[in-house]
Amino acid sequence: MRRHDDRRSPSMHAMQYEIGLPADYDMGIIRERVATRGHALDGYAGLGLKAYLIRERGVDGSAVNQYAPFYLWSSLTGMNDFLWGGGGFQNIVRDFGRPVVRHWTGVGYERGPSAAVPRAASRRTGSIPADTDPAAVVERALAELRRHAGTPGVHSAALAVDPRHWELVRFTLWEHEVPGAGAGPGEGDEVAYRVLHLSTPHLDDIATGRHW
Repeated sequence: MRRHDDRRSPSMHAMQYEIGLPADYDMGIIRERVATRGHALDGYAGLGLKAYLIRERGVDGSAVNQYAPFYLWSSLTGMNDFLWGGGGFQNIVRDFGRPVVRHWTGVGYERGPSAAVPRAASRRTGSIPADTDPAAVVERALAELRRHAGTPGVHSAALAVDPRHWELVRFTLWEHEVPGAGAGPGEGDEVAYRVLHLSTPHLDDIATGRHW
């Protein structure tokens, strides 16, 4: 029988938007923005975590400058309030224009061995082939997530699915750096980020293990 900790939510929603910035953009502007505004979501209702992420041209193998926050929501209401309830997304639209917001249904979450504040993150994406059973693919990915979460330096890792495009995403927070970042293409479609700040107001509300 599958069991959940009743004190925690079996529901999880992953979300990310990526804001591309010019090659000569002063990334100090983003660092200052996060330093002065990032704590605003440290107590946000329904937010499991928000990782304030950047990619910086010439760092960790990145060819671009980018601001790309990643969210794990423990409540769909919280996510909706943030996006169109005046909860904060309007500031992004005002300052950068309206980005595409990617959204995935959470299927698994695991804690890693590191309790330190994460300084790096990775996002690995992959497609679910049309001729395969998605349930079997997700089961294998969940087993791999459990193994991956035990890697030294991992703070936590989440697995989610976009059933419109049949895409899997694995998001990992790392204590210091992403293994292999800057050494060429990562395993699969993997992107490395630096974490400027981490808000975790309701991370304890997200249950570990599978999310159904």
